[in-house]
Amino acid sequence: MTSTTTVSRFKRFLIAVERIGNRLPSPALLFVWLAALIAAASCLASAAGWQVSLPSGVVEARNIVSADGLRWALATMVDNFVGFAPVGAVLVTMLGLGVAEHSGLLRCVLLRLVRRARGPLLSFMVVLAGILSNLAFDVGYVLLIPLAGVLFQLAGRPPLAGIAAAFAGVSAGYSANLLLGPADVILAGITQEAMAGVASGYQVSVASNYYFTAASTLVLALMGAWVTERWVAPFLMTTSAPGLDVEQDAQELAAIQETPDDVRALWAVAGWTLFFAGWVLWASVAIDAPLRSVDGTLELAMLVPLIAIYAAIAGLIFGRLSKRYQAVGDMVAGMEAAMTTLASYLVIMFFAAQCVAWFNWTGLGALIAASGAALLSGLEGQSVLLLMGFIMVSAMINLFVGSASAKWALLAPVFVPMLYLLGVSPEQAQMAYRIGDSSTNIITPLMPYFAVVVAFAARYRKNCGMGTLAAMMLPYSLSFLLGWSVLFAVWLLIGLPLGPQA
Repeated sequence: MTSTTTVSRFKRFLIAVERIGNRLPSPALLFVWLAALIAAASCLASAAGWQVSLPSGVVEARNIVSADGLRWALATMVDNFVGFAPVGAVLVTMLGLGVAEHSGLLRCVLLRLVRRARGPLLSFMVVLAGILSNLAFDVGYVLLIPLAGVLFQLAGRPPLAGIAAAFAGVSAGYSANLLLGPADVILAGITQEAMAGVASGYQVSVASNYYFTAASTLVLALMGAWVTERWVAPFLMTTSAPGLDVEQDAQELAAIQETPDDVRALWAVAGWTLFFAGWVLWASVAIDAPLRSVDGTLELAMLVPLIAIYAAIAGLIFGRLSKRYQAVGDMVAGMEAAMTTLASYLVIMFFAAQCVAWFNWTGLGALIAASGAALLSGLEGQSVLLLMGFIMVSAMINLFVGSASAKWALLAPVFVPMLYLLGVSPEQAQMAYRIGDSSTNIITPLMPYFAVVVAFAARYRKNCGMGTLAAMMLPYSLSFLLGWSVLFAVWLLIGLPLGPQA
């Protein structure tokens, strides 16, 4: 089989994926369709008298279309949305991170990470900065990816390799970070809601995956750098057309240099960070520590407001000292901008909240989970094997459905209880989903920023298309999927905790 035939088949596959994915409705409409499916299924299940026995008692199917069901659905609609775990936590977190992004702090930190690196270290720092950038909304996509192309060009290396390395970090490394961020808040809330059908009192911490995601950050950065140096850069050195004029790139890079005020502001933020970290440490270990409950356990629910407070004050300090903010009130604009970006998220979460609540009230979540667990009973106790399978399922589904939170809201009510009944903790199932979901982001044209990255790459190669970018990113995707899964399996086999109280 010739290489031309192989490439053409790969392009046909990508075109098919894009065509199928484009026929799917928006995530909000997906939940509307799912609600209709739940209503029909609950009617049939109730008429059939479907029931199962769980440790918490007997669960029977209830009809949401009945008089009692309709009364309940209408009476609880507002509470379902307002009380949906991911909603409030995300809104509070984004208030603080919005100030940090709006003030320019996160942008400046990313620039510092990558500007002075050279050689293989440049690849490592670009991937690492991409992973860390998921705290900063879309800054990684709109700033770091094109910047990485310029930096590689100035270093005499293929600029497309820089774009690829940055894209791998930003998107394929989305579920790793050294700090807790929006993804941790959103997914933990959905996981907790999904457990309501089989263990209503189960609490999933925002930091339930933190130990593993922090370790994954460095592993993925090293892995991404290795792929860049071993495969992508050498390949592009022999196939890439000449890039733009170096002098033009240098002018563009000079336009985004730090000012002396930025440097002073960064030092002040570093001082605030040390002070805040010291206070948190004292508040966690001191006698009558404010961050501990009466029984002495850490109150991890406080993490969300702590993240918001730290980020907001850090952003305010940077904004004032860098002279981007003229008054304390300017930080409000950052909060408002953050809320604006959440408009589509809130619409999706409204319908997702109704679906999850209906799924639990009708009993379908527990019934399907118990039935699925019965079919897989031969694998009970084989948690690593089950989780590896779930990673692959998540990776495949991600090729067709984009939004990570919307996808988890669809999958969690079924898979989290099912795996829980087979001895897999919700925190482990959540982390397995995150690995599969992140790893294939960079090879599906359905990812919202995929076309944007193609445009960045087309600056250096005029005939660059979606198939070109997907082929360029495939080594990263496969390496991350395999390497991250192996790291997860080893982590579980050793018995290391995924996070605090996980």
